[in-house]
Amino acid sequence: MDCGIITSKTVLLFLSLVFWAAGAGLAYVGAQVLRSYGNFENFIQDKYMLIPAVVIIGISVVMFIFGLLGCCATMRESKVGLSFFFLIIMVVFAAEVAVLVLSFIYQGKINGDLEHFMNNVYAKYDGEDPETKSVDYLQTQLQCCGVWNYTSWYNTTWYKSHNTTVPESCCKNVSTQCTGRLEQLNLLNLEGCEVKLEHLLQDVLKYAMLVILGFAIIKFFGMLSVCVIACKSGGRRSGYQPLYA
Repeated sequence: MDCGIITSKTVLLFLSLVFWAAGAGLAYVGAQVLRSYGNFENFIQDKYMLIPAVVIIGISVVMFIFGLLGCCATMRESKVGLSFFFLIIMVVFAAEVAVLVLSFIYQGKINGDLEHFMNNVYAKYDGEDPETKSVDYLQTQLQCCGVWNYTSWYNTTWYKSHNTTVPESCCKNVSTQCTGRLEQLNLLNLEGCEVKLEHLLQDVLKYAMLVILGFAIIKFFGMLSVCVIACKSGGRRSGYQPLYA
């Protein structure tokens, strides 16, 4: 068998396996993005972050379905199957490029929007409503206090109505005698939450972008391999020829 055909078939068979592995990987990445949004949705009022996640999960479902098609079409050198597989790869490739662009655009919007929405949520903190629980969750998980730092609480209703204290979720360890009083600064997390949350969201998006970029490169070589097999098969032979011939 022509060396180019062997190489191209090997690439496409590998690509078919990558489709399955990529489907699982992208589903995980999409789920992580959704999980990050779900945990801190009160601080992220716009929905830009959900668009890449939904597209990623949609791509993963397509990959699971069409991985088998690619394997069969490659082994049989079916022109119809290879053409369809090429179309699928091209569509997925285009979708991944679109996700990269959307993720890049959203990275630039995180900083400006995040601070505004966080200030609004912190201003409404009263120790009881759902938004209050999201603030406590944020401060506990990220080990932070206030939007910029603990002094951000000074202008809030909570601070003024609770004997100039910050919430106990600012405490480094809630099992200690920490009560949120500023006389106990050694027991409090002093760093702000805005920077930490921004870094967390940026890291999630960067991880997603790197994974998608890697798979997009593989798709590009897959499309080249389909072209090689289709051209050489059409010019030299017809019908079924197994990979080991």
